[in-house]
Amino acid sequence: MWRLPLPFISCMYCLSGRVVWGGPRRVPALLRPLPAGLTCVFASGKKDLTNFPVLNEDELEEQFVRGSGPGGQATNKTSNCVVLKHFPSGTVVKCHQTRSVDTNRKRAREIMREKLDVVYKGELSEVLVKKKASELRKQDKRRKANDNLERKRLFREALAADPKPGNGGV
Repeated sequence: MWRLPLPFISCMYCLSGRVVWGGPRRVPALLRPLPAGLTCVFASGKKDLTNFPVLNEDELEEQFVRGSGPGGQATNKTSNCVVLKHFPSGTVVKCHQTRSVDTNRKRAREIMREKLDVVYKGELSEVLVKKKASELRKQDKRRKANDNLERKRLFREALAADPKPGNGGV
């Protein structure tokens, strides 16, 4: 029995009773081996939590309380709202974003790490630095839009003030 080399492996699919032969299979990028000496880190998500303080579970008090807000009886009768208190700083976080207690616990800890970053680092915290950068980008975008609108208004006024060519002018 003969074997095909690895890049020329064929696939057989069954679609509605018919057997279809596929071409060479492609290995996804995440599963391909990297060349020697190179390292690669694949990350997903919005936040980079590397520089946030580490939570010590001994310093936290966790409570599960009844939720509030929209959702009616399903929200008001279940105790899936998580309240975390950090003893050294006195910071309290309340999280009731989902119906899952586990998800709310994880999210409450993320929020607590962000708040502790602000408490400990002050103006140099990553959260505030990113927020300020975002505000500056938003202000710059608004200023550019206003400048553009002003240029368009001045252009229209200049067109309206100039006499139209071909209307009996000398």
